Amino acid sequence: MTTLGNGLYAASHFEDALSVREAELAMLRRLGAPDYQIVVVQSNLANTYELLGREEESMHMREDLYSRTSDIWGEEDRETLLEANNYAMSLGDLRRFEEAKALLRKSMPVARRVLGQDDHLTLRMRWTYAEVLYTDDGATLDDLREAVATLEDVERTARRVFGGAHPATLQIEKGFRDARGALRAREASSGVATRTRAARARRSEEE
Repeated sequence: MTTLGNGLYAASHFEDALSVREAELAMLRRLGAPDYQIVVVQSNLANTYELLGREEESMHMREDLYSRTSDIWGEEDRETLLEANNYAMSLGDLRRFEEAKALLRKSMPVARRVLGQDDHLTLRMRWTYAEVLYTDDGATLDDLREAVATLEDVERTARRVFGGAHPATLQIEKGFRDARGALRAREASSGVATRTRAARARRSEEE
C-alpha cells in the first residue's frame, strides 16, 4: 500500500493517494505495527492533507505526530525535533503564530544542544521561527528586527555549510530579503506615524 500511495502522490493524484494512505494507517493500527511505520504513514498523510488544502487536518496530524514521537523517543530525538518544526510550520500556515513561536522557543535550544548549530534541522527551525515572526500581522518592530537578525545569521551559516548554490541557502536568502522588506516597510510606516503625531502636537501647542 505504501508503494501505491507513493506512486499516486508522485503522479499528483492526491485524492486517490489520500484514500490509500488513510486505509494504510487504519490497517497498521489494527495490526499493531511498529511505531516507526505508523509515524512514516502519518507524516505522508499530513503532507497529502496539506497539498489538498486541508490545512486544519494536516495541522492536527502534525500535532499528533509531535506528541507521539516525543512520547516514544523523547524530546531530544531528531525525529521529535523534525515533527516539532513541521507542527510549527502548520501552525504558522494557520496563522496561529503565538503557538508556533512558543513551540519553537522550546525546541530550538534542544536542537542546538543535541544536533549543533550547523545541522540542517537546527537551521530549518530557526528559519521557521523567523518566518513566523515576520509574517505575523501583529509583529512588533522588535519582532521584525529579530527575524532579520536570525535570518542573516542562518543565511551566513547555510552559505558556509552548504554553499551559496544550495537550494536551502537560496530559499533562506529569499526569506532574508522578505524579512528586510517587511522591516523597512514597518520602519517607514512608524516614521510617518511619529512625524504625524509630532505635527499634531505642534499644532495643538500653537492653538
